[in-house]
Amino acid sequence: GTANGLPAPDFKGFTLLMPAVSVGNVGQLAIDLVISTLDMTKVGYFYTDCLVPMVGNNPYATAEENSTELSINAEVYSLPSNKLVVLQIRSPFIKNKYRPFCEALLSWVKSSSCARVVLLSSSHAYQRDDEQLLGTPLRYLLTPDLEKAVGGCMQELNWKEMEKVAAYPGISDTDKVLHIPGGGITKLLFTESCSKGIQMAVLLKFCSEGDNIPDAFVLVNYLNEWLQLIKSEVNPSSQWKIPSSWRLLFGNGLPPALF
Repeated sequence: GTANGLPAPDFKGFTLLMPAVSVGNVGQLAIDLVISTLDMTKVGYFYTDCLVPMVGNNPYATAEENSTELSINAEVYSLPSNKLVVLQIRSPFIKNKYRPFCEALLSWVKSSSCARVVLLSSSHAYQRDDEQLLGTPLRYLLTPDLEKAVGGCMQELNWKEMEKVAAYPGISDTDKVLHIPGGGITKLLFTESCSKGIQMAVLLKFCSEGDNIPDAFVLVNYLNEWLQLIKSEVNPSSQWKIPSSWRLLFGNGLPPALF
């Protein structure tokens, strides 16, 4: 590994997929579905003092043998055949640690030669402006460097870019800012990536706290429209594999009505 304990395998040309740890943990749940469905291999840990420490059993256990593997708060999974590397984050950020985490993450992205970063996020539904209440609850953002590469693709998919809102509503309409309430590290990581010339996409869903598993399916299907991680048939939701750890999310088994 490198000096600060991060794995330094060569991910040249890979896409790094990660969650923002945002409202309803929707990004983290969506990432769970990706790791579980694609049966990704754990290749290392992301050591950081920016997250609440945590240790638990293997959340993707499929049998007795692998259920006792330990899992910690930030782990790295890889699927070389898809040129995909995934960072899953399983605990909240420690207050005031967003910035050092972003710096460590982005320098790791550069040192491991990842081609681009895709951040799965969410934002509070109740804070949308009028324009945002219409149509789809899904939005995307692209840094200028990624816009050049895939902007046309987003237009073909008919995706909706995250709107900027007035910085001073009612006073001035000209100063528009990115406002992502409940979005965790999203805004900071995105603006840092813009200024550092890193290719990053943010995919986010407006949602509320509660049972956010349906939101996770919506977000991962949105991701799949673009990256085609699984062949989407008529109903892609039925093809994502629920990780074993989800059985514990709401006490009992999952209601079949979800699918």
